[in-house]
Amino acid sequence: MTEKYRVTTPFALSQVKSDDNQGMDKAACKAKLTENLALIDELQEKLYAEGKQSLLIVIQAMDAGGKDSAIKEITKGLNPQGVRVASFKAPSSLEMSHDFLWRIHQQVPPKGHIGIFNRSHYEEVLIVKVKEWASAEITEKRYQHINDFERLLSDSGTHILKFMLHISPEYQLEQFKERVEDPAKHWKFNPADLEERKSWDKYMNAFELLLNKCTTENAPWYVIPSEHKWFRCLAISEVILAKLQEINPQFPEPSFDPKEFKL
Repeated sequence: MTEKYRVTTPFALSQVKSDDNQGMDKAACKAKLTENLALIDELQEKLYAEGKQSLLIVIQAMDAGGKDSAIKEITKGLNPQGVRVASFKAPSSLEMSHDFLWRIHQQVPPKGHIGIFNRSHYEEVLIVKVKEWASAEITEKRYQHINDFERLLSDSGTHILKFMLHISPEYQLEQFKERVEDPAKHWKFNPADLEERKSWDKYMNAFELLLNKCTTENAPWYVIPSEHKWFRCLAISEVILAKLQEINPQFPEPSFDPKEFKL
């Protein structure tokens, strides 16, 4: 599963069905997810104790794609001292007075931590591109700026995983209807999201472009089918677990001889 959804170029979103679940049922997915989260918890403790490397998880999606709920699910049981979640909304006037990566760099997880970006620097080549808030020349340069930035992080000990939560416009509309009809979810609904739906094709084109331009060996993109929430979270957990097992954090050796102490 870790490689099935990894982006390899050339890539088209049509290669991944947004409702794919690999034939798994909900109960099997939830059981495997619970197992994965327990293993991730063990590895996170080692990562935190080791303090030599970090993991950055980037999550992007269209509205109602499940970013918030996915983050809530995959962080269950983790030590909150070692996890940082940053949500990026419209930049402030201060942030606008700097380069577009300035506010992003400040939220990169320090060594020993797992950092999760709910939206990210990729908004600069998504909504900014779709709305034409920057010139085509500036937007084109930003793909390379992003690759250079992520290479810097990777060279500095930050491992990077990037997830696009893939849904269809029909699924999105179902989620919007649920938000309108359920009083407990009214707070999630923004009427402006209906206007954004009109630009669906433009957003998909922007996603395809960034996926092709910004997936690298050290900072790969994964396109995760997200219309079955239980499968979405399992797929994300599989990728995270595989990465943590690959980087293999270890408890540090004690600076003293434990045998010398009898308490």
